[in-house]
Amino acid sequence: MANAKVIVLDDLAPEGLAMLDAAEGIDYEVRTGLKGEELREALAAADGAICRSGVKLTPDVFEGNRRLKAVVRAGVGTDNIDKPAATRLGVIVMNTPDGNTISTAEHTLAMMMALSRNIAPAHQSLVEGRWDRKKYMGAQLAGKTLGVVGLGRIGQAVAARARALEMRVIGFDPFLSKERAEQLGIDAVEKVEELWPLIDYLTVHTPLTDQTKDLVDEAALEQMRPGVRLINCARGGIYNEDALVSGLKSGKIAGVALDVYANEPCTESPLFGMPGVLATPHLGASTEEAQTQVAVEAVELLVDYLTKGAIKNAVNTASLDPKTLEALRGFLDVAYRLGRLQSQLNPSGIRNCRLTYRGDLAERNTKLLSASFAAGLLEGAMNEEANIINAEVLLRERGIQLDEDSRRDKGAFSSVMIAEVTTDNASTNASGTLFGKHMARLVELAGHRLEAYLDGCLLVFHHQDVPGIIGTIGTILGNHQVNIAQMAVGRTDQGQDAVGVLNLDSEPAQAALDEVLQHPAIRSAHVIRLPAAGEMPSWLQG
Repeated sequence: MANAKVIVLDDLAPEGLAMLDAAEGIDYEVRTGLKGEELREALAAADGAICRSGVKLTPDVFEGNRRLKAVVRAGVGTDNIDKPAATRLGVIVMNTPDGNTISTAEHTLAMMMALSRNIAPAHQSLVEGRWDRKKYMGAQLAGKTLGVVGLGRIGQAVAARARALEMRVIGFDPFLSKERAEQLGIDAVEKVEELWPLIDYLTVHTPLTDQTKDLVDEAALEQMRPGVRLINCARGGIYNEDALVSGLKSGKIAGVALDVYANEPCTESPLFGMPGVLATPHLGASTEEAQTQVAVEAVELLVDYLTKGAIKNAVNTASLDPKTLEALRGFLDVAYRLGRLQSQLNPSGIRNCRLTYRGDLAERNTKLLSASFAAGLLEGAMNEEANIINAEVLLRERGIQLDEDSRRDKGAFSSVMIAEVTTDNASTNASGTLFGKHMARLVELAGHRLEAYLDGCLLVFHHQDVPGIIGTIGTILGNHQVNIAQMAVGRTDQGQDAVGVLNLDSEPAQAALDEVLQHPAIRSAHVIRLPAAGEMPSWLQG
């Protein structure tokens, strides 16, 4: 059998290349700086590829490829790899999420310390021949409160080091249980806004998503203490640049330390050169140790896959044969959508997920269904991309337990999946099934039977079952130019609790939701955003 061929597309630490030299059954070549047709041809002649952030693997360079089996990113971020294009060709994309954890955490603390003690401007003053001791009075970290948004690997590492510096650490992560936070010595809050009035320092360790973009804006700054200091070594765009400029000018912000920017490379910014600003060119993972670690991990992942078929840290696909995937795809979609639903109904403090499979579904591969639910639950909540390969591991890291139960007896449907999520304060159950081969349906919510479409924009509301509720909500939405496409109501006895689900043609404004909540019989209302009908994540497409 011919050796597998590996192409290294970016500079890789010598330790990684030495491992490739020693790997049996592997031939490799290093070809950096490739673009366009040259890159496409190189990939077409390889079984596996290793890259960092320098090369861009766009759809055109995957076009027509029939040989490439896997791409490994020596690092966490895979934004430079078009994962849908890779998935369509059956190319597994893997990353190395552990390798730069310590280096990024240390850089965050270094930025925090340098900001607090004015290291950079004080150094520059000496270079320029000045001795300005009084001008650069600093602040100590001990006794101060650090807010951490995002408590995955890096966030937890930062928190541990901050506590060693005698700082109080408070944090927000919708997928870190209260018990796990207590074990880590972190005071957890249920809503990110609860951090703002409590903190002296803020650091963020989340992906850039619709929810985290401009997380810190002028409204957030208004709630913070005067003299707050902000650090970002995660993703550019989480802090609103204009708000930072205004906060620095007004004195609300004492300092800003940035290692990442909305557009990179970044050499021009209104923040550069402002007093109180410390900036570095995305150096979080730029240590010899981190680069060695990610190189070694990347080589191990690719060699293990090419020689043994082992898949670890995949971000786009699962180890499924086509027949199994086709047979389960419909219910994998149901499970994924139930996870997305539950994540928005329970945005923080999740402790436990219990999944029950009834009827014919109990005979299927429920482990894959549970993983699909977990992927939906975690989508967009962290730097790692959750899919049916890594979702359960990511849940466990946050102290969330995932339990399964299978019952072969059938209820109202031949197959049904029941997802119960327990938070620090409550428990919510939702049941889904499949109509036909592709139509995901919600058939029970909070103990109430109903039938609702699990796609698009939903308005889910709990209310007292009294006359006029539906008409009132319809009028409010109509006044705000929001059309109702479908409606489902689950009730027990008249006058008791009921639940309603409206499928909407467009997302209602906050003003419309506030108006709905003003009705005395409506106890809660949530806008839920789900994929459109037929739209599936890349790892579920076929």
